[in-house]
Amino acid sequence: MEFGNFRGFEVSLREHGIAWLRFNQPERLNGLTHHHKRDLREALLQAQFDDAVRVVVITGSGRAFSAGDDITGRPISFADDARPLAGPIDSGHDNPMATYYALRMISQPLNKALRELDKITIAAINGVAVQTGLSLALACDFRLAAESARLTSGTLRFGLLPDEGGHKLMVQHMGVTRAMEFCLRMRFASAQEALELGMLNEVVPDDELEERTMALATELANGPQIAMRLLKRTMYNADEMTWDQACDDIAAKTAISDWDPDAEEGGLSFKEKRSPVFNQHLGEVRGAQPWASPS
Repeated sequence: MEFGNFRGFEVSLREHGIAWLRFNQPERLNGLTHHHKRDLREALLQAQFDDAVRVVVITGSGRAFSAGDDITGRPISFADDARPLAGPIDSGHDNPMATYYALRMISQPLNKALRELDKITIAAINGVAVQTGLSLALACDFRLAAESARLTSGTLRFGLLPDEGGHKLMVQHMGVTRAMEFCLRMRFASAQEALELGMLNEVVPDDELEERTMALATELANGPQIAMRLLKRTMYNADEMTWDQACDDIAAKTAISDWDPDAEEGGLSFKEKRSPVFNQHLGEVRGAQPWASPS
């Protein structure tokens, strides 16, 4: 996986194989363009195939996690060392079919890529999460939020729809009734309210967000990676499958996990009355790079 400064975000590798992806345009509330989305998808693809990456954390900088799509129309300037991961392409939206293509080929695939990533993902919501930013967080496996964070769909404010798949994600986390009220009444939920609605796993003091996120990421990174990735996939599958389909799906995945070296280590450590040491067969995880600053 490539690390460093890219268009709209930076990626570093921390100890235990934790890839830390931070949006770095606080002056624009980390608004996303089609350039950012394509580069983010490429970063996730690289994370999928990099054995050194075990957990992916996504967070923002400044007052926002991400305020959604950047619709200001202002030209974007990038840092001198920022580079693209994906080449240029017309964003479309100049006619109905172009809008359809842009959604199906750029915006929606980003959230799908997060859900389809086998590595565990964590959203560390440091500030406001709006529209695409909210959907991005909801597509992650875990969501920790600072006490000052606020979350909203925000689309109806502009007469628009949560068209990047946000509607499905909100229904998954909140249920139809709460998701309907949250969107139609254009609610801006505090972190505590979002926790009660089912959108968050945990709310933490602002100054502890990074520390608590790293603690969770480290715990997950040291778990049996193959079994965890298979379980992640089968849990999401089960949400949309019949009982018989879900049973068949997990049986097929168990045929893999039961023969993984971590299963042998789990049984042996139990007999020897010691804590298991998983992932030894995956090789050593690269340590934090010089530019993997905790700040």
